[in-house]
Amino acid sequence: MAQRIIEGIEALRGLTGEEVAVSDWFEVSQQRINDFADATEDHQWIHIDVERAKKETPFGSTIAHGFLTLSLLPVLAARAFKVEGDFKMGINYGLNRLRFVSPVPEGKRVRARFNLQNVEDVAGGWQITWSATVEVEGGSKPALAAEWLVRYYQ
Repeated sequence: MAQRIIEGIEALRGLTGEEVAVSDWFEVSQQRINDFADATEDHQWIHIDVERAKKETPFGSTIAHGFLTLSLLPVLAARAFKVEGDFKMGINYGLNRLRFVSPVPEGKRVRARFNLQNVEDVAGGWQITWSATVEVEGGSKPALAAEWLVRYYQ
């Protein structure tokens, strides 16, 4: 899918209540999982021991860390849409809600859907509230559901 360009905050505000964008599929490889395990020092076997995970988990493979799936939101968003405007910067401001609904098995592809919940004026800029859902290709339930807060500063 092509990246959706949104021309400024007022155009974004006009999309409140709508699904704004859906990202392309993104593969979650074992190498990415291993790299995340190294970066976070979370080496639980369900993430990194391929042979044991095949034998001892209901998933039949290793699975991505929930926080790895969460960490993909910025890249999935950037590939799906861009808000243009006179901003100095944008930051992740946090999450109001977060659920890891189902695992992401190694080698599967994920994509994200971004629904705009709110655009609020804050000191020096705007706070954007997104409902973000990460889907697993072929999965019956999402991997992740989050209410994600992003701020743009002038």
